[in-house]
Amino acid sequence: MKLKPIAQQVVAVVGASSGIGRETALQFAKRQAKVVVSARSESGLASLVAEITALGGDAIAVPADVSDFAQVQNIADKTVEHYGRLDTWVHAAATAVIAPFEQVTPEEFKRVIDVNLMGAVYGAMVAMPHLRRTGRGAIITISSVEARRSMPLQSSYSASKHGIEGFLDALRSELKYEGFPISITNVMPSVINTPFYNKARTKLGVKPTGVPPYYQPSLVAEAILHVAEHPTRDIIVGDVGRAADFLQKIAPDLVDTIVGAIAIPGQRTDTIKATDDPNNLFEPIDGYNTTTGDFTDKTIPSFLDWFDFHPVAKWSTAVGLGAIAFIAANLMRDME
Repeated sequence: MKLKPIAQQVVAVVGASSGIGRETALQFAKRQAKVVVSARSESGLASLVAEITALGGDAIAVPADVSDFAQVQNIADKTVEHYGRLDTWVHAAATAVIAPFEQVTPEEFKRVIDVNLMGAVYGAMVAMPHLRRTGRGAIITISSVEARRSMPLQSSYSASKHGIEGFLDALRSELKYEGFPISITNVMPSVINTPFYNKARTKLGVKPTGVPPYYQPSLVAEAILHVAEHPTRDIIVGDVGRAADFLQKIAPDLVDTIVGAIAIPGQRTDTIKATDDPNNLFEPIDGYNTTTGDFTDKTIPSFLDWFDFHPVAKWSTAVGLGAIAFIAANLMRDME
């Protein structure tokens, strides 16, 4: 499977008004891709298109609520109407209710599923026919490391991310059986410094936070652009997320205990925030049309992502370490 160079791509980025989506749209535009940006926030889209234009890029905005299939269909239709085709579809739209499960209403839980999971499903539904006509392409969905390891106080969000992984696995298998060259990628960020925590609905009585350390959204955007050119099954962004995934596989009961002890108190800041304070669960809110959030001082670099961007070095290192371990084991056996 071969994907087009980014400079030759028409890319739709859904959930682009802030955070990871906004950073991703900017990076695609800097690499000369033609970009269609979508979100509920019209002010966020207008400022993003203006920023891309100032960079010399080419972009249009299509406002949409991804919980409405007809509005998602309109994103795809406008993309093809304006640029003639679609090469890559990026779903980055997300919302959250951060609260103990028993305080979450059925309407709130359903809304998170509708945006995070069904929005991704609708995106794939509308993108697939256009990618088939193009003859190849990519569907890139931004889920979370919570697709592998759920977090307390985020039951609906974690459920939506697990659902994304299940959906993408099924779709990928169908396409592989058919032999059709559409790349399906699950991008799973660790805790990222975006306005997500400013915009989420909370019932903690305070502004929520992720559990540090954070990574910058530019790291996730780099991963997205990489998989837009290099077919990839899934990718975890951030070393902490990789560690959490590994521990979940080998000692899930232990991780339950550790996560509960750390994450339940650790998701609270000292800033008072009421449940009815502005949040983006059902309506867009203004004031957060930025890529980064409030936690830049808590960000750290990530090192292992480099190996995903350079697979030859990754596997060469793995083979080399395996060879060293094999030789060492034989030497120790000979010394016995």
